[in-house]
Amino acid sequence: QVKLQFERRANMNCGDFTPTEYRTQVVAGTMYFIKVRVSDVEYVHLKVFLALPHENQGPSLVDFQTGKTRDDPLTYF
Repeated sequence: QVKLQFERRANMNCGDFTPTEYRTQVVAGTMYFIKVRVSDVEYVHLKVFLALPHENQGPSLVDFQTGKTRDDPLTYF
């Protein structure tokens, strides 16, 4: 659901956009840290916020890190 947000902000067109790992942090909603494969060798880390259900909002891309590899650890940022 955040692929288009990422592509616009990173100025990339991703043929592959496969999540491979994630972590969560509970705040006033849930913060997701997601490792996504965007090519055979390149990964990105996404920080996605999902508000509480009563706020009736979809997920939003908060931040991202590009230039990651499969072996880079997924950490909070």
